Amino acid sequence: MGTIKTTNIEPIADNGTVTLGSSGDTFTVPSGVTITNNGTQTGFGGANTPNFFAYVSSNYSVNSTTETTLPLNAELYDTASAFNTSTYTFTVPSGQAGKYYLFGQIRKNNFSGSRTFFEILRTPSGGSLGGIYIAENSGGSDGYISISGSTVISLSVGDALQMKIYHNDSGSREFFGGFQNSFFGGYKIIE
Repeated sequence: MGTIKTTNIEPIADNGTVTLGSSGDTFTVPSGVTITNNGTQTGFGGANTPNFFAYVSSNYSVNSTTETTLPLNAELYDTASAFNTSTYTFTVPSGQAGKYYLFGQIRKNNFSGSRTFFEILRTPSGGSLGGIYIAENSGGSDGYISISGSTVISLSVGDALQMKIYHNDSGSREFFGGFQNSFFGGYKIIE
């Protein structure tokens, strides 16, 4: 066993490949050593997966003082096929427990009820945590206001999340659909 000291390693042929070690080998970078990358890197770091972005495809109505599951029936992306557009539920896939960044938004269609909010809930079959309250709009005269929020939460495999909305304006009120208006998304944080 020995030490090789050099300032440059290149392949024999131009644009060739240099392989360090073989399957099962371990290379240790000691504390205090800096690795500088001025080229293209692949296979390093991590990915914020699974990740998903679900939205309501068209305008929808919500009855007064009734907590209602947002009808998230369409997706822009879903890397683990973990969001169900029939039940409007994201379920943490096998092997993907950890901290998640979650975000959501709704947009009112021309009403100014005294209180409107939404929350993300863990469904009863998906764990012991009840509601995670993430955003509220109280009063105001802007009938088209968007209400948005985000949170970070530790989730276990099988935990199921839905976005719920609520308003206490009189009667049934309409919210805008479309991926830019009413959506719920999230991703696992790299640790």
